[in-house]
Amino acid sequence: MNPTIEKFRIHETDTGSPRVQVALLTERINQLSGHFAAHQKDFNSRQGLLRMVGRRRRLLEYLKRHDEDAYRNLLEALKLRK
Repeated sequence: MNPTIEKFRIHETDTGSPRVQVALLTERINQLSGHFAAHQKDFNSRQGLLRMVGRRRRLLEYLKRHDEDAYRNLLEALKLRK
């Protein structure tokens, strides 16, 4: 199993909670950001990156409304600023 999922899951079979989704999106966003250092003109991937950032933002807003402690812990663990 993915180590990111294992770190942020709530229970044994948790793969889709907002915490896990945000962590996985953050991992993919960081990978794509590194990709753009070598491929500045890859506009299709840039569009996908923007879509992922928007989805992560919406999931973080949901988490903030429903479980603020988990939201703060997640921001701290992933080193995201808010």
